[in-house]
Amino acid sequence: MISMTPRKHIPLSLTLLTPAVAIFLTLAVGAGIFGLLGFSPLGSLYTFFVAPISRPDQIGDLFVKACPLIITATGLVFCFRANVWNIGAEGQLVFGAIFSGWVALSFPEWPAITLMPAMVLASIIGGICWAMIPALLKVRFNTNEILVSLMLTYVAALFIDWLVRGPWRDPMSFGFPLTKMYSDAGLIHRIDVPFVGSLGQLHWGVVGALLLAIAGSFVLSRTILGFQIKVMGDAPRAGRFAGFKTHLVTIGVMAIAGGAAGLAGMVEVSASMGQLQPNVSFGYGFTAIIVAFLARLNPIGVIFAGLIVALAELGGDYAQIALGMPKVVTGVFKGILLFMLLAGETFNRYHITWRRPAVLPVSKEQ
Repeated sequence: MISMTPRKHIPLSLTLLTPAVAIFLTLAVGAGIFGLLGFSPLGSLYTFFVAPISRPDQIGDLFVKACPLIITATGLVFCFRANVWNIGAEGQLVFGAIFSGWVALSFPEWPAITLMPAMVLASIIGGICWAMIPALLKVRFNTNEILVSLMLTYVAALFIDWLVRGPWRDPMSFGFPLTKMYSDAGLIHRIDVPFVGSLGQLHWGVVGALLLAIAGSFVLSRTILGFQIKVMGDAPRAGRFAGFKTHLVTIGVMAIAGGAAGLAGMVEVSASMGQLQPNVSFGYGFTAIIVAFLARLNPIGVIFAGLIVALAELGGDYAQIALGMPKVVTGVFKGILLFMLLAGETFNRYHITWRRPAVLPVSKEQ
């Protein structure tokens, strides 16, 4: 009989060793799969993990790929630490893009010093508004925030699809579902490194994502709000006894997560697209859930977890192009990587104990 017992103390050595072992096992299993399919095991692993970051500009592209994941996952950390299960960050990201897009399209003549802060504020408001629907329903009617936030994701996707195909479609788009291009003031520009120039697609939104993760770590570890969130997540009865309001914490963390997801939508559109289209997100809101848990619900860890997941995404795309590897194979490899990391996290938190089932004595009839 197998049982899992939470560890009372997790040593630092085990915390550092677990992801290393998980990555090693992923490489071993992945190499075996590639070999069975007729690809060179070592060459495939090189294409997945080394080739996408073999040049400085590619490293910049890695940070760009991880940028929306870091922003969204940082907000989700607050929810999950409070045991509020916001699964609808994808929809909140879309509404952040919609709100910021309305500002950019309505006021193209504004200078960047005015337009960009207005777009940032609008994106945060848009994400918060969409997150408040499941939050308020949970507080008022005790509805399940998992189901409500998840279903609202598809409503948001259909809403932006209607906007770009209908009232917001550019008359000069030749029938394609696209809005007008943002003005230059509404675009996030690339970073020019002194004596080097631009590093791929690296833009200022990446700097904002890193600063947001650092700020999130400070709030959780050094403020009363962070203390309330951790107490309500770990021991809600103790939190209520201390006078903390459950409904206020729920609304607060949902607002933080929604605002962060909305900001990620604005950054992704303004830095990489320059206009609204039906697919402003490529599953970033859902992938950010995995990133948050890989980071052990630590905002600083979100940076590294976001880079790992982004590398798996870029490696899969690179392998399809360079090796002609089917997309399903790259998807399986990315799934193995995430499975090993999550399994390692489970073993890191719990003891695995084996018990023999008790044998009842057999009574003998006289």
